[in-house]
Amino acid sequence: MKKLLFLFLAVLCFNFSQAQTFNPFKVDLAVGAAIPNGSGAKGGVLLSLEPKYAVISRLSVGLRIEAAIMARGYVSGDGSSASASVSAAASYIATSDYYYTNSFFRPFSGVGLGLYRFASASIDNSGNDVGTAAGSKFGTMVRSGFELGHFRFAVEYNIIGKNTQTYIDGSTGDKYTVSSKNSYMGIKLGFFFGGGRTSTDKNVASPIKM
Repeated sequence: MKKLLFLFLAVLCFNFSQAQTFNPFKVDLAVGAAIPNGSGAKGGVLLSLEPKYAVISRLSVGLRIEAAIMARGYVSGDGSSASASVSAAASYIATSDYYYTNSFFRPFSGVGLGLYRFASASIDNSGNDVGTAAGSKFGTMVRSGFELGHFRFAVEYNIIGKNTQTYIDGSTGDKYTVSSKNSYMGIKLGFFFGGGRTSTDKNVASPIKM
């Protein structure tokens, strides 16, 4: 029993030492392209801020705060497409990233879940100028990329449910619907503060001086 307890403590200490390879706190800053889904959609730009904490050296959790400026595409009930005016989408996403290595080059994959808020926009739908109200939706995010030193590249896909609104033609009284696809892809390039190797890890990695 004592031997099993000793072995368990040894493994725990080893894992803890591995978990301290990097300083746990860091903050990501990134800019990039926002590419929305749907007919008539037009790409834009995005800016994000993401503070993070490394639970272990290969697993971090964080909060992504992002603003994406783009024109979402809309499709009416008869199948015709339209483009909304350029508007902003803000998101507040709880994230988690898993890193495949602890080297200078660190590929990773990640997921996220949180709230997306969309600003109001106007649509020219077959000659009818209609508007969409601001609103919020929960969504998910998946991503993959790599870090090289303190630089970071990522491709993210934000999965968000569509909006559907019903309008009445003022001249004919006919009802028609307009739907939007809110999902969008983000291609991001940035860097981060903090998150460097711990002083202990640097000392272990450095050669012994005589």
